[in-house]
Amino acid sequence: MDLQLMQSTSEINTVSKRAARAAGYSWGVAEEVGKCISSIEMYGISGVENLNNYFKTITDIKPEGPKQIEKNNKLNDKSLCPIYTGLKLIDNYKSVDDIKLLKFINLDYPLLLLPFINKLSYLIGKRIEITIDDINVECNLNKCVLADHQIKSAIIKKAKTLTISILENEDSFSSKTWNELYEMSTETFVEETEQSKQTGAGAGLQDND
Repeated sequence: MDLQLMQSTSEINTVSKRAARAAGYSWGVAEEVGKCISSIEMYGISGVENLNNYFKTITDIKPEGPKQIEKNNKLNDKSLCPIYTGLKLIDNYKSVDDIKLLKFINLDYPLLLLPFINKLSYLIGKRIEITIDDINVECNLNKCVLADHQIKSAIIKKAKTLTISILENEDSFSSKTWNELYEMSTETFVEETEQSKQTGAGAGLQDND
């Protein structure tokens, strides 16, 4: 039986980068493509499949991204390139954080935009919620991608509308819950004595561990 070996992250990075260069992107852009595709594969999303299919569609056209990042982003006569769109988002991350809610109309292979948005989440220090038509995804500071199970092995050729929502940082618990937990934690505090100071047994009335 012929067993297919799993490709390493490094191999995915290198092959994706070289393929991007062969598809007409500059080496600088290709470098970013390699990093992004290898990173999203780590979350079980089919970056390689989507990239391969996308490159087959642009052999006779020049892909383009938005000229600038706005609340509503689209091209009049063609679909948005996910790679150039992703790079534009990262280059303008401060503007993205100010706008808060952005839409991208007619975006080719939208799953290829996810690793760029994941990096964007890290740059602005906030979680980002993405809606690809009727599919929901959340990027969390470049550490994880929470996605509907249906996209794990999906090839999505086009998004009529992809929406990016910047989520403000806030606690997931109430002040009452926090105060109750904190009060319980104070029961572990040990008042220092001369002996405990010498042995390191006490942490005083504050615990700085």
